[in-house]
Amino acid sequence: MIQITKDQVTAALNYPALIDALHAIFQSSYTMPVRHHHFYQTEEGVENTLILMPVWNDRYLGVKQVVVAPANGGKALPAIHASYMLMDAGTGVPLAQLDAAALTARRTACTSALAASFLARADAESLLVVGGGKVAQHLVQAHAVVRAYQRMAVWARNPEQSRALADHLAGRGYRVEIAYDLEEAVREADVISCATLSPLPLIKGAWLKPGTHLDLIGSHTPKTREADDQAIQRSSVFVDSREGALHETGELAIPIARGVLAPGDVRADIAELCKGIHPGRTLPEEITLFKSAGLAVEDLAAALLVYQSVKG
Repeated sequence: MIQITKDQVTAALNYPALIDALHAIFQSSYTMPVRHHHFYQTEEGVENTLILMPVWNDRYLGVKQVVVAPANGGKALPAIHASYMLMDAGTGVPLAQLDAAALTARRTACTSALAASFLARADAESLLVVGGGKVAQHLVQAHAVVRAYQRMAVWARNPEQSRALADHLAGRGYRVEIAYDLEEAVREADVISCATLSPLPLIKGAWLKPGTHLDLIGSHTPKTREADDQAIQRSSVFVDSREGALHETGELAIPIARGVLAPGDVRADIAELCKGIHPGRTLPEEITLFKSAGLAVEDLAAALLVYQSVKG
């Protein structure tokens, strides 16, 4: 078994290659059980989440272990810590262990970009990223692969986070503005990608203009959501997986409980988009919404890309 460092993960997972790898694996055959969620209280009274995510195909088996700790922001620590184990599916022999924090952030952003390649208007010109954490760092870079944006902006509750993110991206050659008024920024954007740990909706459906694509990443429990009921009602809803997005995230579980959304209203999942079973966006004025809960098969695609790069 080899140990793969964070730097090796980062070097292997360039955005175009990872988007291509995700597209390919969604077209392939694999088995992905529903992931395990375990919620526990810390000594500070904060609810953390332990997530176990297994997946396998005929050659490889992978398992990711994740801990989401929302209070870490106040301790200058990442909110998510994760590790990944890649094994030979036939023998069970461990092949590699990876630091999965960078892997998770990049595959999450690239999955959103892959979905946007089907759901965002082809002539989309403006991108808004909502959030200032690790995933947000990658969203601009991943989305820029699939659309030729003329204007990109970031918004975070803390303006210092927005400035830090804009500076980080400037160092990588991306010109990014800082949005100070969220409503104004949402009303102007063609594509909105949200990656926050907000427990209550930040995005109001009334703000969305016709033709917008809304990408929602942050909500990962049945109690939290980033967009309100009206956003759901006005949108053609797509998901990474029905099992995860409909039941594990408040984004869709809350509207379903209220009768705002029915499970059958979901147009397609991302595998169906990649396989051409559903065409994605069908009208220029259509508002599309993609809810990402995060899938084990996405991690497998990223882990294999890294493993093959390191092994040579």
